[in-house]
Amino acid sequence: MPFSMSQASLPVFEIGLNALTAVLDKAAAHAAAKKIDPSVLLGWRLAPDMFALGRQVQVTCDQAKNGSARLAGVEPPKFEDTETTLDQLKERIAKTLAFLKTLDAKAIDASSEREITFPLGPNKGQMKGIDYLNHFVLPNFYFHLTAAYIAVRNFGVDVGKRDFLGTIPLKRI
Repeated sequence: MPFSMSQASLPVFEIGLNALTAVLDKAAAHAAAKKIDPSVLLGWRLAPDMFALGRQVQVTCDQAKNGSARLAGVEPPKFEDTETTLDQLKERIAKTLAFLKTLDAKAIDASSEREITFPLGPNKGQMKGIDYLNHFVLPNFYFHLTAAYIAVRNFGVDVGKRDFLGTIPLKRI
């Protein structure tokens, strides 16, 4: 059985977003233990020209929901980017995961050769579905997921590689 577009995307998003939720839980516990206002954490950034943690989480979710929706040929839900707490960011992740479960895997699988048009800054870009997934959606998803993880770690939260990887489908032998 060939490896499909839905297999290359949906489980990746689910595992990554669930891992991000767990990282945010650890971040909340760290902030509480250190008596740090969680809003400081939400505004934490690695460099002055990078998005803060809160925005990294929003964009991670957007890459998963918008990319998957476009591949499935459906309109993605619009999230307003109004989250101001860790709990609200976790709710956004949960809404993203719930939306991903509604998508038709067969429609995603059928998108590999279809032209996908998507916003690209003030312009629009267009790529075949397979290229859109492999060279735009997945790299952007992992970039923002990694930036969120690293911001949390840089803030002092005790997270490591296993936290980033999440619950991967592993058989111990």
